[in-house]
Amino acid sequence: MGTDEFGRDIFSRVLSGATSIILVSAAGTALGILLGTIVGLSSGYAGGKVDEIVMRVMDGLMSFPALLLALLVLTTLGSSHVNIILTIGIVFMPRVARVLRSATLSIKTMEFVQSARLRGEPAYYIIFREILPNTTPVLTVEASVRLSYAVLLASSLGFLGLGVQPPSPDWGLMISEGRAHIANAPLIVLAPSVAVASLVIGVNLLAEGLREARELPKGERTP
Repeated sequence: MGTDEFGRDIFSRVLSGATSIILVSAAGTALGILLGTIVGLSSGYAGGKVDEIVMRVMDGLMSFPALLLALLVLTTLGSSHVNIILTIGIVFMPRVARVLRSATLSIKTMEFVQSARLRGEPAYYIIFREILPNTTPVLTVEASVRLSYAVLLASSLGFLGLGVQPPSPDWGLMISEGRAHIANAPLIVLAPSVAVASLVIGVNLLAEGLREARELPKGERTP
């Protein structure tokens, strides 16, 4: 693949950048899933005014485009691995909360939840022992979908210069820096671009497979 304008090997930087973007995207997704699960479960179970207020706040956050909200958060916190993870988590939290709230509203009317209430079980027991385990299929699919978005978001932030800072390799930053040389050395841009696309497509295929496995009746599943 050759080297960039500073004599750095492109292939090595693409491989090294993979570790960074995968770890940041996975950690940010995990944080968003954790925060969104807590908010969604609590809001859906509480219902009433609490649910309405919490969901209005989540709707307010969701009214911002994901990249714009990420830019607002990251410019406030500053650019670092930890802050990028926090930013991805904050961006994903309201979207995950919406999904988990919907699942909670459906599950909490089921007989086993009503039985737990009649036994006098506390709210935290019902939420974490009765409702949460039954949202696992939804959470699994949501996490895989969010992971692909996290890769794109982290790459976009890197492209804008707000991601991992030099000299650490970052796919988005490599694309941004290579634009000036795309006519003479297209691989400087193509290599990280193909890497981003391949990772996103791979994660999307995983998400689609998980979704199909969840929707397929148990009797039709192959061993």
